[in-house]
Amino acid sequence: MGLTRVTVTLRASEKSRKKYEALLLADSGSTDCMAPAAELKRAGIRRRGRMTYELADGSTVEYDFGLAEIEFMGEITGGRVIFGPEDSEPLLGVTALESVGIIIDPVTQKLKRLPAIPLKRHSARFVKETGHERSKQSRGQTRC
Repeated sequence: MGLTRVTVTLRASEKSRKKYEALLLADSGSTDCMAPAAELKRAGIRRRGRMTYELADGSTVEYDFGLAEIEFMGEITGGRVIFGPEDSEPLLGVTALESVGIIIDPVTQKLKRLPAIPLKRHSARFVKETGHERSKQSRGQTRC
């Protein structure tokens, strides 16, 4: 199975002229995106926090992260971007992919657009946690 790389543009904000554009590896094992720290700094992306991440070999490491606008495949979202080591492979994580309705097909390893972004799981959890279900009245289906 091949690796899938996608051209991605990272910006600090919508109005930012500075950007980092590169081929990022779409990685189903990575939650957040990652790029070399110097490139993110050059793009004007600021460090906003620090998290512990688990690497493929099971070891853990702490990395700084920032918040960025993430644009790829004609879609745009926002999310965490890890300030990675300078020799690190830039990664496009599943959070960014799934937030715009794109998944990595587990069989072909190709990116696949979903017909719609799923909300069912979240709706079901809301009902379970709160005990609230949208009534027919709130959906405009009242009986007279």
